[in-house]
Amino acid sequence: MFNRIREDIRCILERDPAARNAFEIFTTYPGFHAVLIHRLAHWLWQHGFKWLARVLANVARLFTGIEIHPGAVIGRRFFIDHGMGVVIGETAVIGDDCTLYHGVTLGGISWQKGKRHPTLGRDVIVGAGAKVLGPIQIGDGARIGSNAVILKSVPPGATVVGVPGRVIEPNRDVLTRQRAATAKRLGFDAYGATRDAPDPIADAINRMLDHIHHMDQRLEALSCILEHHGFMVHFEHDGDLDNLAIEPVTQPEPDPSVEGPDRY
Repeated sequence: MFNRIREDIRCILERDPAARNAFEIFTTYPGFHAVLIHRLAHWLWQHGFKWLARVLANVARLFTGIEIHPGAVIGRRFFIDHGMGVVIGETAVIGDDCTLYHGVTLGGISWQKGKRHPTLGRDVIVGAGAKVLGPIQIGDGARIGSNAVILKSVPPGATVVGVPGRVIEPNRDVLTRQRAATAKRLGFDAYGATRDAPDPIADAINRMLDHIHHMDQRLEALSCILEHHGFMVHFEHDGDLDNLAIEPVTQPEPDPSVEGPDRY
């Protein structure tokens, strides 16, 4: 038991820059107190003292603002930062080295008995105000953004943001880079929209960007054919459509430290 307490204090010192020493953590950190009391309540719950375990959990909620059902399974080195408003349901499972911030809910979406709360792998971080709902799996090393609402399982190492939660993946494929180039020419950030807008809107915008890029290529080919047959005068063709940029409509704010045309 004392090894667990030392581990919990050590992980808080590592993860919280505001933590100054072990005595301060032991006496003033509500997240530490909530986890400490939960370990006793969970032992009582497992050994059949369920009413007493619930009473102890309610006492912890009264003094810390953190509600952890005594049936929840929590791993080692678990840290709840600030902690006010955190709710962890009965069938939730939390792996080792996880961190939760204030306002997080690990809740259920069903009234049926059985597994109805999420399972967090190792080294998972859940940002402030996030809601992780249902019997879903959050993979090892995943990151849940603040105020995200997660209703589907998350693969290991992924970062999830938004409502509903969407996985942010590296933009490595050719089609994604092509969309980014087209969006840049139009003065539009496709990936900002993908992260902030609902999925149907992001999909529609990406399809429009694909169509614009395709039309650019066809128009360039058509103009070359017309010029070759003498139907139009020669002009300088664009060698690489992907590297072109459309000038912004609005002028940037002038730099007062520079005079002349270089101010913009």
